Amino acid sequence: MVYKKKYTKFNKTEDIDVHTISKILPSNVTQSILKKPNWLKIRLPSNFNKINKVKEILKKNTLHSVCEEAQCPNLPECFNQGTATFMILGDICTRKCPFCAVKKGRALALDTEEPKKIFNTAVQLNLKYIVLTSVSRDDLKDGGAQHFSNCIYEIRKKKDIKIEILVPDFRKKEKVALDVINKYPPDIFNHNIENVPRLYSIVRPGANYNNSLNLLYKFKNMCPKIPTKSGLMLGLGESKQEVIDVLKDLKSVGVSVITIGQYMQPSQNHLSVQKYVTPKEFVILKDIALSLGFDKVFCGPLVRSSYHAHKQYLLH
Repeated sequence: MVYKKKYTKFNKTEDIDVHTISKILPSNVTQSILKKPNWLKIRLPSNFNKINKVKEILKKNTLHSVCEEAQCPNLPECFNQGTATFMILGDICTRKCPFCAVKKGRALALDTEEPKKIFNTAVQLNLKYIVLTSVSRDDLKDGGAQHFSNCIYEIRKKKDIKIEILVPDFRKKEKVALDVINKYPPDIFNHNIENVPRLYSIVRPGANYNNSLNLLYKFKNMCPKIPTKSGLMLGLGESKQEVIDVLKDLKSVGVSVITIGQYMQPSQNHLSVQKYVTPKEFVILKDIALSLGFDKVFCGPLVRSSYHAHKQYLLH
């Protein structure tokens, strides 16, 4: 069964207001970054020993973290707590999403030892909860699903570790990918919808809103007892009603956990921030999401899909 719903498609720049595009799309001219408000200030720890230790362990095992590659603002806090989100399948993405700081280009060959390295690192860091995410690998026949499965299989050797996977959309390979993942399913399945369908051709070129919904829908039907999760980043020009409509769509395909945070521009060459959503607005959105029936909702300026993921999983 396929989840079906019609959405307005914006495949050409003519479909969107020209003034909006000129504000959002990065240009060849250096752009200034909208000044961050006080509620987005990051307090750095006084001691970086634990942070440096995590970095050294990852480097020693030639592993990547999305925390570093995507320039996550929560890196100091997470690394200081001895946690990290592993980014598998390399550090070069085959997509060119203009909001993302991860390197883009021709992907390298898979590291077949990566699953074992992740397991050893998890043991070394004494992790009880692991988040596996990845770059998009459109060059692979299964989009990288088998590699996810290999990592899960290896980590399961330590039975007290819970596993969350944050997957790409496996463009045009969803069925093959889900069949593979279903053999060794995670404890929670996450795929970020990212933003509203009106802005998809700008925010997620190469992706499709309906396909992302279908991915979540199909996995939930295959593994009904495993929670599905998704996330949005705000501040790219979306309206409140558009966000609510996306939440309704996500609820309709069985998603039970939602994260909503503020998009922050990684550099002057990335999508421009249109607005910094206030903490009060995030509280309102949380109340709306809960009223729609989501089991767990995490909203706030610094909330990210894998930020405090272990607490998101355990919190009832």
